[in-house]
Amino acid sequence: MKTLERKEALHCSEAISDYFKNFSRVDEYMLEQKLEQIKHMPTALPGMGFEEDLFNDYTMSPEDMDFVIEEPDNKTFDSCLNIISSHTNMTSVPGKNLRLAVKEKNTGKWVGFIRLASPVINMKPRNELLGNVPELSSFNKTSIMGFVIVPTQPFGFNYLGGKLLAALCCSHYVRERMNQKYDMNLVYFETTSLYGSSKSSSQYDGMKPILKNRGLSDSDFTPLMHGEPWKRLVDYVESRVGNLIPKDASSKKLKLTTAIQGLIKRSLDGTDLDNFKDTLENAKKLTERKRYYVSNYGIRNYIDIVNGKTDEIIKEDNYDKYEVENLIKWWKKKATNRYNNLKTDNRLRTELEVWTNSTNIDIIR
Repeated sequence: MKTLERKEALHCSEAISDYFKNFSRVDEYMLEQKLEQIKHMPTALPGMGFEEDLFNDYTMSPEDMDFVIEEPDNKTFDSCLNIISSHTNMTSVPGKNLRLAVKEKNTGKWVGFIRLASPVINMKPRNELLGNVPELSSFNKTSIMGFVIVPTQPFGFNYLGGKLLAALCCSHYVRERMNQKYDMNLVYFETTSLYGSSKSSSQYDGMKPILKNRGLSDSDFTPLMHGEPWKRLVDYVESRVGNLIPKDASSKKLKLTTAIQGLIKRSLDGTDLDNFKDTLENAKKLTERKRYYVSNYGIRNYIDIVNGKTDEIIKEDNYDKYEVENLIKWWKKKATNRYNNLKTDNRLRTELEVWTNSTNIDIIR
């Protein structure tokens, strides 16, 4: 079994403690991650960047908009998402993966980006809704999670863009596309709010019956380290004990974190060990219980299908409401009220928000 000497374990413990001392709130932690990512983003020539492809006509009423859902290439998706989202994004995703972008057809510009992927393994409010921990093969065949639902800004603010994207995730178009791509019988869409208690509302609120709040997720985990402090820690440990995990391992950072924390715990005792455990416990305060939302695509017996009791779909009376054109009609009514109220109050935002090295954007928007 690999071990560290006590002085080496203390060095690692102090490095982890020093890192998490920098943050008192989740938005500070996420901002540090985002700024670290921006350092490594290429800079485009003026007028040549991906921001030129983002929606920026804020004189347009939602009533005049028309949309198309496309599947952009990975470079376009990742580059656009990185300059508009307030969180860092994974480029390589195991399991199912569908990347979508929504374009306003009159302007030919993107209004937001969606990534659907295999759900996380365990989720307390999901288990409560389904009545059990679902059997894995049936669950994977019938369920998908929205990991990225990010509108461009200020399209999101001015027009309730997050609600448009979330509604399209619940559309029969998306359900049929996933069924076609992965031979699924998709009846269950889930997502969580990006923030928990640090924000009083979510872009998914007010979307019943399309998308319903089903409770709060658990948050009993230690957040990961990032940037140079993380790289220095890994280099230090592996210079002492060698490689901790296979180079081709999945979820590499999580497994490295678990391995390093295990090494430290095995190498310390007494007050030193208690101090390290306190560091990890205090770091958990940066995580939050997030709101958990579910859509059933207008399918009445979705719980039985997810639980493997049947494959046959029984439609709700509002099944057709989940067609793309009907969801957009639903959104236009809400978005038009929002847009007109902002104009009346002189609160309409008219400057495109993108992340650059000189950006000063509120991390929670």
